[in-house]
Amino acid sequence: MRHRESVQTNDPEIAVSVVTVLELAHGIVRANTPQRRAGRQKFLDDLMAGMPVHPVTVRIALRAGQIDGQMQAAGTRIALADLPIGSTALELGFAVATANARHFGLIPTLVIKRL
Repeated sequence: MRHRESVQTNDPEIAVSVVTVLELAHGIVRANTPQRRAGRQKFLDDLMAGMPVHPVTVRIALRAGQIDGQMQAAGTRIALADLPIGSTALELGFAVATANARHFGLIPTLVIKRL
C-alpha cells in the first residue's frame, strides 16, 4: 500500500497489510526449491524490517465485509485476501501498489498503482 502519490522505495509512507505477510509466508512454504524458499524468506524478512505492517482491525474487517456483500449482490466476486488488503488501504487513505490491478480494480474508490 502506498499513501497518496508516494513512489520512492525509501518513502516512510509505504506500508504493507498483514494479509500480504500471510500470502508471502504461504509462498515461502510452497517454494519448490530450497534456494527459492530462502530467497522468498529473505524478501519477507527485508519487507517486514523495512516498513510498517498494518493489522486488520474490526473497522477494516467490517468495511471488507460490506464491500464483499455489495459486490456479490451485484454479481462480482473478489478474492478473499484482496478484500482486507484493499479495505486497509481505503481506511488508511493509501493506494495499493500491485501487479494484480484487475482484482483490486473491482474495489470501489480504491486507488491502484500498477507495478
